Amino acid sequence: MREMVWIVEDEPDIRELEKTALEESGFLCLGFPTAYDFMRAFQATNQKPQVIVLDIMLPDRSGLDLIRWIREKNPSIGILCVSARGDEMDRVIGLDLGADDYLPKPFSPREMVSRVRAILRRHSAPPAPSSLLQWEGICLDTSRFHVTVDGEEVSLTATEFRLLAILVENPGQVFSRENLIERLWNNEKAIMDRTIDVHIKHLREKLKNYGSCLQTLRGIGYKLDNPQRPR
Repeated sequence: MREMVWIVEDEPDIRELEKTALEESGFLCLGFPTAYDFMRAFQATNQKPQVIVLDIMLPDRSGLDLIRWIREKNPSIGILCVSARGDEMDRVIGLDLGADDYLPKPFSPREMVSRVRAILRRHSAPPAPSSLLQWEGICLDTSRFHVTVDGEEVSLTATEFRLLAILVENPGQVFSRENLIERLWNNEKAIMDRTIDVHIKHLREKLKNYGSCLQTLRGIGYKLDNPQRPR
């Protein structure tokens, strides 16, 4: 079955370039010139895309706002941000809101297709050997990508889920940023250390009372442990 990719890009030439490159690589594509057109189509269909290629600078609404909207509607869809605004802060903000990757303009169509494929691989990665992982009040069902905290369902992105699964499966073990990047992205592309920090920040917020259990060891990395537990 061919994967569906939606493109949100106001520049007709760029939108057509992206669409052509993706279709030639075997994807089904739909293109939208505005956030409004995209949102209307998204709400009108049950056939959601697997990945959205999203321009940050849209004429009617910020692409960053649109990331937040997409994540509220469906946290499992892959999002590739594409923008001429390529400085690190913009990338961090996009990742902080839930984007999977960020590609600055100008870019090669081949690289864009490669990054879309990488997002699909990460989102379809096989679950951990055990379908049920639990630590304290955090419970992950890896067969359904379902998470509860003290019995309450929590919505995570695919990357957040996989990061949490690594930590829950290895409580007390310290992971460097480099090790987490290798486990999550398998050296598919250059990832900033800041990317891990952003995802950890997100998880701390979503895990509520257990957020403090995601501990930072300065200059070393992260671990999941109960700070109140006696040593």
